Amino acid sequence: MTPRQTVTMVVTSVAGTGLLAGLVAVQAGVALHHWIIPLMGDGVGMNLPTAALSVYDPQRLTLLALGGLVIAVAGGLLPATWAARTDTATALRSE
Repeated sequence: MTPRQTVTMVVTSVAGTGLLAGLVAVQAGVALHHWIIPLMGDGVGMNLPTAALSVYDPQRLTLLALGGLVIAVAGGLLPATWAARTDTATALRSE
């Protein structure tokens, strides 16, 4: 494989995981937000309006989910460039 193909292969392998992690994390964060904020309001004796819970619009949620993809790709670039510069046997042995 050429170095460019190696970098592409490594980055592609982490991109799917990053996108899935971003999607799961955003859903978990919104669920946690909808659970914790009413508890905090009840703790101080306040009834919070629904506007206090609906703070994320779909565009922001999409950007947050894509953040997982960006972080994964950024984290995969260093090992990908290392694997592209070393010989194949060394890269596979350290895998």
